[in-house]
Amino acid sequence: MPAAASHPATPDEEAAVRALLAEIWTALGGSAAAPGRLQLTGNGDLPSVFAVSDLAAAAVGAAGLALSELVAAAGGPAPAVAVDRRLASFWFASSVRPQGWSVPPPWDPIAGDYRAADGWIRLHTNAPAHRQAALAVLGVAGEKEEVTRAVAGWPAAALERAVVEAGGCAAEMRSLEAWAAHEQGRHVAAEALVAIEERDEAPALARPVDPARPLAGIRVLDLTRVLAGPVATRLLAGYGAEVLRIDPPGWDEPALAPEVLLGKRTARLDLARPEDHALFLRLMGEADILVHGYRPSALEGLGFGEAVRRRVRPGLIDICLDAYGWSGPWRERRGFDSLVQMSAGIAEAGMRRLGKERPTPLPVQALDHATGYLMAAAAVLGLARRLATGRGRRARASLAATAALLARHPLARPAKPLATETPDDLDGAVEATGWGPAQRLRAPLAVAGASAVWPQPAMPIGSHQAVWIGGSS
Repeated sequence: MPAAASHPATPDEEAAVRALLAEIWTALGGSAAAPGRLQLTGNGDLPSVFAVSDLAAAAVGAAGLALSELVAAAGGPAPAVAVDRRLASFWFASSVRPQGWSVPPPWDPIAGDYRAADGWIRLHTNAPAHRQAALAVLGVAGEKEEVTRAVAGWPAAALERAVVEAGGCAAEMRSLEAWAAHEQGRHVAAEALVAIEERDEAPALARPVDPARPLAGIRVLDLTRVLAGPVATRLLAGYGAEVLRIDPPGWDEPALAPEVLLGKRTARLDLARPEDHALFLRLMGEADILVHGYRPSALEGLGFGEAVRRRVRPGLIDICLDAYGWSGPWRERRGFDSLVQMSAGIAEAGMRRLGKERPTPLPVQALDHATGYLMAAAAVLGLARRLATGRGRRARASLAATAALLARHPLARPAKPLATETPDDLDGAVEATGWGPAQRLRAPLAVAGASAVWPQPAMPIGSHQAVWIGGSS
């Protein structure tokens, strides 16, 4: 789907995007010449005190440049790349436009920001286990009014700690300055935006690269959920990769599945069962890329630790996601975009700078989406590198590192609203999703000679068998 025609980016917008892209591209280890192949179109900003639309364009652009590098690594001319910042901003919110049906509400009724005794705290209760943990700590049954009263009696830091220790998800609202002084904030500041490590492994078989579908024949094993990882694998699917997502029995994401399952096949496995454990090992042994968003120790506990992954699949491109970073006391903490925004000072900065009375997060889950495109870029660059060396690669990203990136690039100009969406922004095809017909926004990324095409419509989790259907690696 080619990007819609659009007005050019302003000089200030282009400079801001290229500054962000330079930092992203350096972290990814891309070639110095590649950013010169990027053309930026579209203008306007999502409403925020942070440069969210700049980040959207830069992150999408990095993924496009990675695809261009892959084509060049295979011996072809490096294609030009174009990004429409307006469409990229829209995709950071939602790409799917249902026809005659509606996507369920994204939040559990209890999830949200609450005023504590000495500040604000956010409870994330979309998963049943996380909801139960928060309610158990508060000692209430689950009515919003009861939760509000109970939270008001707690100091925010004490409630955060109690909910996390109970297995739930919560985040006290901190300022940018408080996060910079916090032990975990200091650890994140010392980490790379994307930590890249090449693996000294047995050579993997190289495959030809079709410039029209650069990832055709590539197998991606997807162990990710809400939301960054699914964004990454959606991009990979759009350029030809076979993406197989694995979820446990009973897991669902009704508000997100129509958005992020585009182009993928999805199956359920209980990785604690011997039969499913063995099947997953076989799938991984035939994968080119593994993308996972489990906490650092979780895959180890399931028997799929790093040493196992390297042994089972030499040459694997191993893309890892964590919420709060890969070092420090919170490296094992459960987290989501909205929680990291509270912890890392983004919601407080929005509230203070706009004169609001309550936490003011970003208008979209930009940490998730941007991190997803960075993960996709790291995966594709790993493939390009593997063509030359046969070696695999591990890349580690985190929502907290992306938050730090955004904090380093404040919006330094008056925000200009995005032009309102029109029917011309939609792709002409109708997608037969598992919930009903829908249209998608046109893709914000154009790689010359290639198109983002998703032949597989979005279907409910667990709609497919856990098998590869394409040729072997």
